Amino acid sequence: MKYTQLGRTGLKVSRLVLGTMNFGPQTDEPTSHGILDAALDAGVNFVDTANVYGWGENKGRTEEIIGTWFAQGGERRDRTVLATKMYGNMGADGQAWPNHDKLSALNIRRAVDASLKRLQTDHIDLYQFHHVDRDTPFEEIWQAIEALVQQGKILYAGSSNFPGYKIAQANETAARHGRVGLVSEQCIYNLVERRAEMEVVPAAREYGLGVIPWSPLHGGLLGGALRKEREGSTGRSASGRTAEALADPALRSKVEAYEELVAKHGLEPGEVGLAWLLAQPGVTGPIVGPRTRDQLDSALRAIDLDLTPELLSSLDDIFPGPGPSPEAFAW
Repeated sequence: MKYTQLGRTGLKVSRLVLGTMNFGPQTDEPTSHGILDAALDAGVNFVDTANVYGWGENKGRTEEIIGTWFAQGGERRDRTVLATKMYGNMGADGQAWPNHDKLSALNIRRAVDASLKRLQTDHIDLYQFHHVDRDTPFEEIWQAIEALVQQGKILYAGSSNFPGYKIAQANETAARHGRVGLVSEQCIYNLVERRAEMEVVPAAREYGLGVIPWSPLHGGLLGGALRKEREGSTGRSASGRTAEALADPALRSKVEAYEELVAKHGLEPGEVGLAWLLAQPGVTGPIVGPRTRDQLDSALRAIDLDLTPELLSSLDDIFPGPGPSPEAFAW
């Protein structure tokens, strides 16, 4: 397993992040525990979740599954770098209460205590803001975070789905008050969706944040979607966002060219998509959300896959990025 440091921290994390969004809604507890054990045995020490995972009436269920896994002992918690997120209202759908969502000091304090209880741990290594809160000043947010750090409940704070200017605003505010600020950013980033290269990734690199891409295969589009379509797959790639994307002739043509290119090199599409991200400057590690052990094994193989300069160039030809800033902003 390959490791790197998480942004401006002393934490050593695996170059693959185990996402747990499917634990509970699609993957039952015993299977989820098996995936967590297999990942840890393979050297994946970075586990990401969120308080809302489980969704609907089962919000918090995913954290509970991780908590019962930790409770089994065997140094599972000590060997894991644990990341979770907060922002969304934890009440049942349609039962939103004031101050039960977003990034107020009150909700931050309430949310971290609830997550610690579900996760059956005394601290969270990386506590992340799931979305931007345009109503709460960063002075209040950092005051609340500093209190949690002093109490030993969290070690570091990170962001998710922040635009570049909010990363800058958050860290400039933190610096004025002598605080560490954000150490990581979770953003959507993959071969199909490369807009993060315009502002988010440059801002993260400038401020020393680790970049943790979510949806690295764009909802399965880069995981061999057309091949699965031909095989009559009934999985996620056959419906939802992937099916809608493939209905776009221009994008379908790009995916077809991608799968043909990958096949010519004797490689698997999903593994190439992950390996491409691992080759991008500033990327700590992509978040993979396996629903089965086979999906985890495929993701693990991507870590040791070194793409040739020729293949990387061909991938850029199919899925060109926006280009460097500020040129990328020119009309």
